[in-house]
Amino acid sequence: MIRVENLKKSFGSQVLFDGINFKLNPRERIGLVGRNGHGKTTLFRLITGQEVPDAGHITVPRHYRIGYVHQEPAFTKDTVLKEGMTGLIREEQDHHWKVEKVLAGLGFSKRDMQRHPQEFSGGFQVRLNLAKVLVSDPDLLLLDEPTNYLDITSIRWVARFLINWPRELMLITHDRGLMDMIVTHTLGIYHRKVRKIVGNTPKFYAQISLEEEVYEKTRIKDERRRKEIEQFIIRFRAKARLANLVQSRIKTLAKAGKKEKLEKLKTLDFSFRSSPFNGKHVMSVRNLSFAYDPQKPLIKDFNITVGRRDRICVVGKNGKGKTTLLKLLSGVLRAQSGEITCHQAVKKGVFEQTNLKTLVDKRTVEEEILFSHSDVDLRLARNICGAMLFEGGAALKKIGVLSGGEKSRVMLGKLLAKPVNLLLLDEPTNHLDMESSDALLAAVDNFEGTVIIVTHNEMFLHTLAERLIVFQKGAVYVFEGGYQRFLEKGGWEDEAEKTESGPKDADKKGSRVKLTKKGMRRRRAELIIERAKILKPLEKSILRTEHDIEKHEKTLDELNAAIQAASQAQDGARIAQLSQSIHRCRSEIDPLFDELEEYTSILEKQKTIFENKMEQLESE
Repeated sequence: MIRVENLKKSFGSQVLFDGINFKLNPRERIGLVGRNGHGKTTLFRLITGQEVPDAGHITVPRHYRIGYVHQEPAFTKDTVLKEGMTGLIREEQDHHWKVEKVLAGLGFSKRDMQRHPQEFSGGFQVRLNLAKVLVSDPDLLLLDEPTNYLDITSIRWVARFLINWPRELMLITHDRGLMDMIVTHTLGIYHRKVRKIVGNTPKFYAQISLEEEVYEKTRIKDERRRKEIEQFIIRFRAKARLANLVQSRIKTLAKAGKKEKLEKLKTLDFSFRSSPFNGKHVMSVRNLSFAYDPQKPLIKDFNITVGRRDRICVVGKNGKGKTTLLKLLSGVLRAQSGEITCHQAVKKGVFEQTNLKTLVDKRTVEEEILFSHSDVDLRLARNICGAMLFEGGAALKKIGVLSGGEKSRVMLGKLLAKPVNLLLLDEPTNHLDMESSDALLAAVDNFEGTVIIVTHNEMFLHTLAERLIVFQKGAVYVFEGGYQRFLEKGGWEDEAEKTESGPKDADKKGSRVKLTKKGMRRRRAELIIERAKILKPLEKSILRTEHDIEKHEKTLDELNAAIQAASQAQDGARIAQLSQSIHRCRSEIDPLFDELEEYTSILEKQKTIFENKMEQLESE
């Protein structure tokens, strides 16, 4: 267990959090959410001791090992496999098979494992650092955007690995779908405080929304009551006979304090400018081929006709040609053979990671938006800056001082300034936080034109994709249908091979026998009955505990109203009696909340166990 108590951290005048408290309990998998710049990575660095808090402390048990992925490469061995083995604990120093399994899951081939780590790109070097941490079996795994630089099959492998992680985990990711699949709890940094709940992000944000609504209603009610008391004091301050009542009201005001209006957190809120398009087909690609190495063509004889309002997602492993295809479609690269024909009314808007280099360091954010299109005036530029969270003086920041995430927002802002009817987007969510990714997904979904997007984010794929361009098995082809249908029709080759080989290998050993349809139905029925036997009592316990909490909170409200009346009546004996009752009532409520959290945690874990059993049964 890790305990964080009264923690405070600031940088200059910016306070990240102030007086935060939470516990990380055994086997909890916590998703850490919050806006970019609000302290998520800083909290990780505080837990690992790389940063020192301004106040408060973090209690870590003795001999408790924390695994944290370092972005900077520092390699000492001459092969990827040997470097990966440096992460193994002392008792497992020769368990090369364990390292091979993790490296393969992260996209390293057998040949790659014998290459020198310095031969790889920065993205693959970060993967190697991730592998070293995963094989080290720490007590607590801290993962900060682990899916950056991973392709879709590696992300799916990491998700399966983390779902089965047997100890503690804290995860930061902009991929909401991934987080919701993995976590048992969500911890949010919000208004410089933290809030921890059992459950995933939808439950967390629903809870926050509800609490803010209740807070605001209470604040308005308190403010109205405060004004009434102030008016009473002003009216009767000079009345000697009412001096006691006036003093009582003054004390009430001093004791009550004043609730401040909650600061409204800014969120990306935007839509793309759409240029009219009345044609049927936006683009036609015929027999397209391209290769950097003539012996290894990335794209060969590729054909597709892109229609108006198509939503096409480009998927596949890294290095297979997805970005190259987007550059060919956008006109950045010229086709070596074949042709790409666009309708004369097509106006393209392109977002590509290397485009960040086209930003001019000496320009301000506002100037970059202004220069992005001829019909952009200062007012529109300012509006777009505001939509991209560059408000007021922030719009005058120089490009050269911006972070990677801020530069990505500038590139999106430049896209917003141009009226387009074809969006070509290459991994646009990199460097965006979860809320910004959600806003981008909504904007793309509502765009009136055609969208072709390269993404590894499965939430985007499930939401947007109507057709897929798939890079797989050394080829590129069009899949007509959404992402879920693609998975059902065979999906990713690596996963299919594992699914097919698993039962066969097991059958050879005599440990698993393929079930008949009748056996499958019987086993499914048994699982459902077993699930009900375990989950129903837990659900009843949760309902009973919630009922008890509601009953005690109602009693507490009545006692608070009574003590207020006794205070106004200056009935000392009654106040003392009620104070004892309030203390007793509160001491009965607190354990109930602990009990509710424990029951809910057990219920979530049991549900996951049965879901895994059911998935395993379906795959047999």
